[in-house]
Amino acid sequence: MRQEEIWDVGAAGGYDTPGTGMFAPDVLGPAVETLAELADGGEALEFAIGTGRVAVPLAAKGVAVTGIELSRPMVERLRTKADEEAIPVVLGDMATATAPGAGRFQLVYLVFNAISLLQTQSEQVDCFRNAARHLAPGGRFVIELWVPEVHKLPPDQKAVVCRSGPGGISLDTYDVLTQHVVSHHFDFVEGERTAQLFQSPHRYIWPSELDLMAQLAGFALESRHADWQGGRFTADSGSHVSVYRLPCGEDHVPAGGAAG
Repeated sequence: MRQEEIWDVGAAGGYDTPGTGMFAPDVLGPAVETLAELADGGEALEFAIGTGRVAVPLAAKGVAVTGIELSRPMVERLRTKADEEAIPVVLGDMATATAPGAGRFQLVYLVFNAISLLQTQSEQVDCFRNAARHLAPGGRFVIELWVPEVHKLPPDQKAVVCRSGPGGISLDTYDVLTQHVVSHHFDFVEGERTAQLFQSPHRYIWPSELDLMAQLAGFALESRHADWQGGRFTADSGSHVSVYRLPCGEDHVPAGGAAG
C-alpha cells in the first residue's frame, strides 16, 4: 500500500492525542527544546511534518519552520492549527521534494521514526541527500529513530508485541531478509466486539547503516543520544536521536548537485 493511502483522512483525524502519548509534555517538550537549540537562530525544515505535532510548538518558540509532507489530509489537519504564512508546507516526497529557501536552512529534522516510512534503502539515502541540498554550510540533520528489535523475536516466529493493554494491542512483524517490518495496531472500541486496525509498513535501519547513509550525503555524525534529554546511547537503548552535520564553508558541496 502507498503511503498516501495509509495516511488518509481517517488516519489524520485520529493522529492527534493532545496531552497524551507522543503529545505528552514530557515527550514533546524535550524534543522541541533540543530542536530549538540546534536551529541556533536559523530556519528549520521538517520532513514528514504531519499534523504539526513538533512544528507548531517549535514555531511558537520563535523558530521559522517550513515543512514537506506527502499526505494532504495530514496537512489539512495542520492547517487547523497554523496557516500557510505561519508554517509553509510543500506537498511531496521528503526524499525528492524541494522547499522554498533550499540551501539556507540551519536545521532539517525527521522525528518519530519517519525516515523508516521510506521503503527502500535508496530512497532513504536520497532523503539524506535531499536534507543536504536544503542545508546551509554547517547545517544539521536530526533523526529520531527506533533500534530494530529483532533480538526479541522468539525462535521460528516473526512478530514482537510492542504494546498490550486495555485499550489495544500492537505488534510488529519482521522480514529480516529485506529489513521490512509492518506495525499492526489493534485498538479496542468500548462497547464493541470488534477492533480497529491500522497498519504501517517500514524499512528498519541499523544505526551503523544510518551513519553510512549520512556519509554518502556528505554528513558526519556529531552526536547520538538515547533520547531528547541527552541520555547515553547504549546497546540496550530502544531508540536514538542522531545529529549529523555538514562541513562549513568551502568544504560544503550539496549532495547530488544544486537544488532545482
